[in-house]
Amino acid sequence: TDGAVAAAAFAGRVLGTVTAALIVATALLALVMPLVIAALAPGFAGRDTLQLAVDNARLMLPYLAFAGPVTVMMALLNAKGRFALTAFSPLLFNIALIAVMAVLLVAPPDAVQAAQIVAATVGIAGLLQLSVLVLRRGENIAAPLRISFDAEIRGFLAKAAPGMMASSAPQLLMVAGAIIASSSPSAVSWLYFANRLVELPLGIVGVAMGTVLIPELTRAVRGDDRTAVAHAESRGLELAVGLALPATLGLIVLSEPIVRLLFERGAFTADDTQATARALMWLTLALPAHVLVKALSPAFFAREDTMTPLIAALLGVVLAVALAYLLGHWYGADGIAAAIALGAWSMAFRLIRRGAETFGFSIDASAKRRLPRIALAALAMGALLWLATRSLPALASDAHGLVQAVLLLAVIATGIMAYGLLLRLFGVIGWREAVNAVRQSKG
Repeated sequence: TDGAVAAAAFAGRVLGTVTAALIVATALLALVMPLVIAALAPGFAGRDTLQLAVDNARLMLPYLAFAGPVTVMMALLNAKGRFALTAFSPLLFNIALIAVMAVLLVAPPDAVQAAQIVAATVGIAGLLQLSVLVLRRGENIAAPLRISFDAEIRGFLAKAAPGMMASSAPQLLMVAGAIIASSSPSAVSWLYFANRLVELPLGIVGVAMGTVLIPELTRAVRGDDRTAVAHAESRGLELAVGLALPATLGLIVLSEPIVRLLFERGAFTADDTQATARALMWLTLALPAHVLVKALSPAFFAREDTMTPLIAALLGVVLAVALAYLLGHWYGADGIAAAIALGAWSMAFRLIRRGAETFGFSIDASAKRRLPRIALAALAMGALLWLATRSLPALASDAHGLVQAVLLLAVIATGIMAYGLLLRLFGVIGWREAVNAVRQSKG
């Protein structure tokens, strides 16, 4: 139809313009990267690590050029109702990074080469994300590709840019933490490894849940259907709590066995394992907050309000930086990780307060009944995992890596099955049904 052709043409202009702009930005950043690193990591000044950081940052820069097209393609696919593909794309990025780090720890090259390989993997992982989205089957939803800065495109970018920046809140918090920790390269490494493990469930939970909510909430809000809005918000909150809580408890309880299995070899010592596990526990406390932000932001986006989530993100970063200076001085990397978690929760609480003041959040009776049961099931699963770690000394010993891997996977699988069983026993519907219910919310 004419409408579909016009929509594809507009999408092609957006995709082409964003891609071209980011390619130029990537080239400019590559030129001034020494100044950027000196500003972001003042602790590296006067050290050999400054040049290494510059080189590695330049290797990662291609990811910036891929990130824009990926974001646009994900939005277009969401509009077409293709949620599974957009949820898998960010997951692929984290899987690629963790897999490469695991391989490097099994067969480690020298430290400089290892850092360069991981840095290059970031760009390659971005290309994988884009490839998965572009090489899908189906009609071309962004054609023809063109570069345009007309009034229509400028207006679109003015509305979209704040939302895109707000969606990067977890990464902004980690950048802020890395700046504070830059005086201690070990602390930067501990925070980086821990954050990679947190990003994996966040990619699964936050993105999958957020991409389902946005189109349905938008339709409900534009149709002024309060029942549909309450239905979508309720299912989104159930998904946020039901997926974030067990992931949070699981990472906290199993932090040390997971870090030991994945990273403890070569230059990564037992002390590094304990330090990274502690940082992981603190960063994991931010996971429910990040997922709440993913659940709450669509309520603002659906009302064409992208500034409120952006302001919440920026204020959270400011708070995290201030607290990181204080807590980092007293508690090192643990304090910085705790500051990042507090910054994330400040974002979530600000969105809750602003939403309640402006349009009000509403949940239906089913959510009020299910949410306490979901929390109880997650707590029971966490207790079961804790008991398992205490009953299996091989998880906390120098047992062979294969033995640790088998035991850890068995414990995780048992926890997942127990959680699913508890949800069913408590009368909570399966999450596949919940996602389908959200998709059908306007009906």
